[in-house]
Amino acid sequence: MRQADVFGEVFAVELIMAGAVFLAVLAAVLYAVLRRRAGAAAGPSERAERPRLEAAYVAVLAAVAVFLVVYTALANHREHRTGHVGAPAGPPAAPEVVEVDVTAFQWCWTFRHPRPGGAGATSGTCRAEEVPTLVVPTGRPVRVELTSRDVIHSLWVPELRYKMDAFPHHTNSFTLTLDEEGRWLGRCAEFCGYRHYAMHFWLRAVSPGEYERWVAGHQAAAGGAA
Repeated sequence: MRQADVFGEVFAVELIMAGAVFLAVLAAVLYAVLRRRAGAAAGPSERAERPRLEAAYVAVLAAVAVFLVVYTALANHREHRTGHVGAPAGPPAAPEVVEVDVTAFQWCWTFRHPRPGGAGATSGTCRAEEVPTLVVPTGRPVRVELTSRDVIHSLWVPELRYKMDAFPHHTNSFTLTLDEEGRWLGRCAEFCGYRHYAMHFWLRAVSPGEYERWVAGHQAAAGGAA
């Protein structure tokens, strides 16, 4: 699961830099306090400005801010474009891509797996408090088309550190690749009404063979809908 790795790396870098800034500010405050106490008998300085020191201070802050913005944006772009850190920068080969249409609505999710020349498979009805499951194959890029039927929602898988907003009348697209099988709980991360707390789903990664059997079974179960 490389998605968690890339955001973990970004968080670690930002945490280190935030810690460095905190220590620098703390050192400056302590220096000012100790120096003031040591020179309590002396009068205040007659120097009103220190332009070089102030310019250096502003330059350092600007450099840190620019670095964090660029570093975070590049990591986010790389992760959203490939869905797999270390994957080729270009689009994956078309035959290998799995397409999934995700629709969020109050207060559930629908996952549709379209197939060329066929109806594909659909999961997620939320009948009788059912928690819908998004099934994807491992080792293959999954192209997700995310939208909302009513209000703003947000697809969030905390364990994978992955989050994408869903808007009405708009589609957000991203590519996701999972390297190992497993099951992770997802939820809506945008308050969307009084049953927002119950808007969960499962993300389940299975082997490519099991995924094909799952799609075939859902197609056969109800003429391509389940």
